[in-house]
Amino acid sequence: MRHGFHALKRHASPFSSKSGLSQSLRQCPRRIGLLQSRLYASVSAADLQFGQPVHETHPHLLKAGELTPGISAIEYVQRRSKLASKLPKDGVAILAASDVKYRSGAVFYDFHQDSDFFYLTGFNEPEAVAVIRKSTADDDYFFHLYVRPKDPKAEQWEGSRSGAQAAVDVFNADESGDIKDIERLLSRTISGASEVFTDASPSKSSPSAFSRLFASSSVPDPKGLAKLLDHKTIKPLRSLLNDIRNIKSDAEIANLRKAGQASGRAFTEAMRQAWTTEKDLTAYLEYMFKRNGCDTSAYVPVVAGGKNASQIHYVRNDDVLLENDLVLADAGGEYGNYIADITRTWPISGTFTPPQKDLYNAILATQRTCISLCRADASNSLDQIHQIAEATLKDSLAQLGFDMSGNALEILFPHHLGHYIGLDVHDTPGQSRKAPLQAGQCVTVEPGIYVPDTDRWPAAFRGMGIRIEDSVCVQEEHPLVLTTEAVKEVDDIEALGE
Repeated sequence: MRHGFHALKRHASPFSSKSGLSQSLRQCPRRIGLLQSRLYASVSAADLQFGQPVHETHPHLLKAGELTPGISAIEYVQRRSKLASKLPKDGVAILAASDVKYRSGAVFYDFHQDSDFFYLTGFNEPEAVAVIRKSTADDDYFFHLYVRPKDPKAEQWEGSRSGAQAAVDVFNADESGDIKDIERLLSRTISGASEVFTDASPSKSSPSAFSRLFASSSVPDPKGLAKLLDHKTIKPLRSLLNDIRNIKSDAEIANLRKAGQASGRAFTEAMRQAWTTEKDLTAYLEYMFKRNGCDTSAYVPVVAGGKNASQIHYVRNDDVLLENDLVLADAGGEYGNYIADITRTWPISGTFTPPQKDLYNAILATQRTCISLCRADASNSLDQIHQIAEATLKDSLAQLGFDMSGNALEILFPHHLGHYIGLDVHDTPGQSRKAPLQAGQCVTVEPGIYVPDTDRWPAAFRGMGIRIEDSVCVQEEHPLVLTTEAVKEVDDIEALGE
């Protein structure tokens, strides 16, 4: 029996007959037995320090059984099992953690883990490599997690590390080791592999040991691990992971809902206040995301007053807000690495002018129609719903006096209606928007109109930029709006302004 941490008692309950384990996990008795073998030990996790919160050290952040907020250790096992089922016999998947990125000198940015690596491991530290190798005999697999070792001197400066023992006992790796020995460890692991799947970017200058090793496989005379990689069939991992990450579990949807609820409430509270600068509104939203329960902001907010709203990714947020203008705010919080994506547009004065209200309601009606189509039984793709948005907006704008001939719609509505969301704001990169939406997919719905200040357009609307965006989970018969706490009806917005 491994001498695991007391923390692993949180794995006990999922093994009851009512656990609801997926079929793929039930077919891996070795893995279930391995988790069960880690339930008891003489060392309490509460007396130890890890590189991220665990339930025993941070019970205010994680429930018993959770490896990261809202996501159980069992779910991470299931995710790895799903990936292993897509690999060929003796196939190997290799994933590298994100590197620490530096602003200048020794001044670093906030660390954000590579989403694929996090999705499969729950491990939230840099300088780590995960390897999943499918067994030859069945659909079982072996999980290797190579990490930074415990180092009291380094930890005094940089904060706690989890270390190799925790990689096994907390993160359920079959084997761990010092990332500094990655070449030796990985050479042994991938020796005899039928195929190697990885999206790690080769870089000779990267601080990531694996990125440097992978880069060296392309030199004329590779040696060691580089030579092994050079003789393997290396394939991209992206499409396999997209297929798995694309459909969200109930736990993932719950995390997205928490992020959406906290973020939506922040927007509604912001609409109650009087604002004179973009900077102050930006600071308030980011503060309220955290106060309402999010860990941080999901992305750099767009807070654009007046004509600034015509710049889709305006992030300077340094202008004044004028009484008769609208302000467009595109922002969201992050909970357990899952994000919310919201845009609201409202009048600084608290009351829409008639032209502002007319254009706003045209966009809102389009958004309502498109959200209603985000259900599996409608068999629409994001591209098809985008086309419906274009047709609806074109008709509504013509009724407001816009000349919609030629490239008018392309100028006024220059972006797509929506994108997939999850661990990333633009989740599962490369995922097609042509396929019909499926239950469990999560998307944004964000029609917007941006009117240039030129005489081609009706004078009453020139310089306006309005976008309305919600995060939505596709269900079988109806959509679930994840960000409904952010008000968007004209009457509700004006009531807040009063």
